[in-house]
Amino acid sequence: MIEKRGGKNYLVKTIGSSKDEEQLTQMKLQAQDYIEAQLCQLHLGLVDPEEEQWFSQMYHCIRRVQLIGPELLLGKLFDQIGFNQIPEALFRHLVISRIIYPSSKLKTIRYLKEYEGKSYEIQSVYRYLDKLHSRQKGKVEQISYEHTVEVLGGELSVVFYDVTTIYFEAEREDELRKTGFSKEGKHKHPQILLGLLVSIDGYPLAYEIFEGNKYEGHTMLPVVESFKKRFELKRLVIIADAGLLSKDNVEQLLEKQYEFILGARLKTEAASIKEQILALKLKDGESRIIPKQSDLSLIVSYTMSRAAKDSYNRNRGLKKLEKALSKGKLTKQHINNRGYNKYLKIQGDVHISIDYSKFDADGSWDGLKGYLTNTKLKPKQLIKNYNELWKIERAFRISKTDLRIRPVYHRLQRRIEAHICISFTAYKLYKELERQLKQKNAGLSVERSIEILRTIYGVVLKYPKSSQTKMLVLAKTEIQRHLLRIFDINLLG
Repeated sequence: MIEKRGGKNYLVKTIGSSKDEEQLTQMKLQAQDYIEAQLCQLHLGLVDPEEEQWFSQMYHCIRRVQLIGPELLLGKLFDQIGFNQIPEALFRHLVISRIIYPSSKLKTIRYLKEYEGKSYEIQSVYRYLDKLHSRQKGKVEQISYEHTVEVLGGELSVVFYDVTTIYFEAEREDELRKTGFSKEGKHKHPQILLGLLVSIDGYPLAYEIFEGNKYEGHTMLPVVESFKKRFELKRLVIIADAGLLSKDNVEQLLEKQYEFILGARLKTEAASIKEQILALKLKDGESRIIPKQSDLSLIVSYTMSRAAKDSYNRNRGLKKLEKALSKGKLTKQHINNRGYNKYLKIQGDVHISIDYSKFDADGSWDGLKGYLTNTKLKPKQLIKNYNELWKIERAFRISKTDLRIRPVYHRLQRRIEAHICISFTAYKLYKELERQLKQKNAGLSVERSIEILRTIYGVVLKYPKSSQTKMLVLAKTEIQRHLLRIFDINLLG
C-alpha cells in the first residue's frame, strides 16, 4: 500500500505475499480493512451539537443487539436444503447452534438467549428431544437424500458405508450403551455404534444407531436395505472398507444382487491366492485382476507411496517392541497376534524374542492394496471410487471435532437418538456450506466462514413515528461484507 505525498509515492505498509488463493484473499481483505481504518482516522473531528442530537435519537431507536450472522447465512442454506419443512423453530436453532456453538443443551439455550435473543426453558428442550427422533429422523433423511440427488445431477448409484464408535463418560451399561471394541481406544467405557451412509463427495444420506457391543460387520446390510427400499432404488453400488468384509456380508450382498467394492485383507487370503499376489511384482501405479469364485474378483494394486508408509509403520512397531523387550516391559497383553505383536516369538516357558524373519517377510506386502468386487468396473475406476471412502472418515472426524458429537450429555436412549439426529442435520448443513463456498470461489474455508459468522451482529431499530422495526446488519469489515455479498445477503433486512 502506498501514499502519495508531494507528487511522489511512499510505501506505507506491506501485508505479505503468497501463491495460495485463500491466503491472497485474506491478505487483500486485511489490506482493505487497514486502508479504511486510516481514512477513518483522517476524518475524525469534533462532533457538532446537531450530530450529537442525531446520535441520541438513534440510540433511543435501538431495541436490541444480537448475533445475526449464523441465521443470515446458515439459516438461508437450511431453507435451501429444505429443512424448513420441519416446522419447529427449536429444531432450526439447535441445528445451527451445533455448528456455531457446539455444546451441551443447557449451554446451548444459554447461548441462544444471550447472543440471539431466543428464550427456551431447558425442560421444554428435553420434552422436544424426547419426540424428535421418532418424529423427524425419517423426514431429515428424506430431505437430505432429495437435496443430495439434486446436487449430484439427479442420479444416485454409488453409496459409501462406514461405522464409528461414540463412547460415554459413564460407568454403567444399559440396553444401548454397552462396552465393546472401541475405535477410540476407550474399551472400558460404554459406547454406541453409529453407521453412516454417504454419497460421492461425502453428502450424508442416512444413519443408524446400534448397541455398543454389536459386531460392525452386522450393521451394514440393515442400513443399506432400509435405504434402498425406502427410496425405491434399483441399482446400488456399495463401497466399504475391510472392517466390514466378512463371509456372511459377501454372501448376503451376492444373494440380494448388490454390486459392491470392499477393501480386501490380502494376507488372510488362501495360500494359492497369496502366491499369485506376490508373484505379480507390480510397479508403481499398476494393478491386476485375480478372478475368484461366484463372479468375484480380487483387484490388487501397488503404489510406492503406500509402500513407504507401510514400511515406516512396520519399523515403528518393531522399534516399540525392541524398546519394551530391552527394558523387560513386555507383559501378558503383548502375547497375542494383534498388530505388531505378531513379530514376538515365545520360546520355552519364559523366553520371548523378536522374530525378525517374520518382520522381513511382511515387507513383501508393503505397498499392496486389495479390493474385492463383483462389479465390471475397470481397476482404475474401481480404485478411484474406493478412494472416496476417506470422505466418510472425514465426516466422522468433523462430527467429532468441529460439531462435537461427543461428549454426549444424555443418558436416555431417545435423547441420545435426538442428539445424533441434530448432529446428522448439522453435518449436512456444514457440507452444503462447504459446497457453495467452493462453487462461488469464495477463497474461504468452512472453518474461517464460521468464525466470521460469529462476529456479525445486528441492531433492531424501531422508528418512533411509524413503530416499524428494521434489522441493521453490522458488517463493518471487508471480510464480513465479502462473505455476505457472495451469498447475496442484504445488510439492511
